[in-house]
Amino acid sequence: MITEEIKEEKKDTLILAIETSCDETAAAVVKNGREVLSNIIYSQIALHTVFGGVVPEIASRKHIEKINPVIEAALSEAGVTLQDIDAVAVTYGPGLVGALLVGVAEAKAIAWAAGKPLVGVHHIEGHISANYIEHKDLEPPFLCLVASGGHSHLVLVEDYGQYQIIGRTRDDAAGEAFDKVARAIGLGYPGGPKVDRVAREGDPNAIPFPRAKIEGAPDDFSFSGLKSAVLNYLNQCKMKEVPVNTADVAASFQQAVIDVLTDHTISAARRIGISKIAIAGGVAANSSLRTQMQELARKNNMTFYHPSPVYCTDNAAMIGVAGYYEYIKGVRDSWDLNAVPNLKIGQR
Repeated sequence: MITEEIKEEKKDTLILAIETSCDETAAAVVKNGREVLSNIIYSQIALHTVFGGVVPEIASRKHIEKINPVIEAALSEAGVTLQDIDAVAVTYGPGLVGALLVGVAEAKAIAWAAGKPLVGVHHIEGHISANYIEHKDLEPPFLCLVASGGHSHLVLVEDYGQYQIIGRTRDDAAGEAFDKVARAIGLGYPGGPKVDRVAREGDPNAIPFPRAKIEGAPDDFSFSGLKSAVLNYLNQCKMKEVPVNTADVAASFQQAVIDVLTDHTISAARRIGISKIAIAGGVAANSSLRTQMQELARKNNMTFYHPSPVYCTDNAAMIGVAGYYEYIKGVRDSWDLNAVPNLKIGQR
């Protein structure tokens, strides 16, 4: 008698993801941790630009107004219903506490009403996971530079959901420095993309701004001194009545930041013995950073991974990816999940 093995077809795993950590209201549907079926983002940049930065109260109120339509749009674009979803993933930290609470409350309500598991996701782990979306071959371990408005970290990704911080900022994060310098030279908010654009017209070697190194901590970052050097340069020009070449200032400042970020990343990877490096976070969208990191990776026989710009800034697709890997590990959060504005990487 011939026995036939009947293999049950593997069911796809669908994650509904919600992200409201700062000033983007976002929702996405992600399949099997690597395929984005929808990624809806409502940006509040226009609302906050007039204030020169994010106003937490305004951000929270706008999240409340937009979150339901954004989630509905994500489900519609993906062609699924809540009953098709396997779990609801949501950013619960770090971020602005009021903004986080909107997303967490929404996710808990949907999960409870639909009878689906709830999975809390670390925002920075989401940024790292964005690299999996377009790089199907990327598997841990690898070293990831996370550079955003609030974070500058070198993170060793040991496995899915397992992280070790190799280096961190001692003061200003890279994105924070971009915003402050952009404001000082009259470019406004948000600083990162505006400095990147103006810097293309300037000379990156025009002004010798410093590259900070921390004694005894070669992987840590410090951008406060660089920011102060730019402000001092601008004040000296004003006192001496010397015209300021905004493009040169932008280009020279940006090059100083990029030199530090790339040097630390490559040096750490070589010391650890890692041949795969990645970048993540809002600053990872910077065109010069991507170009320089690619070139240095090539010279050091390393493979370089980076998300498309849409997955560098805050989005829910990256939360869906990170949430998927937490979900398949068996992570389930209870209804007392709360916002944790200062949540550390690897902390639950």
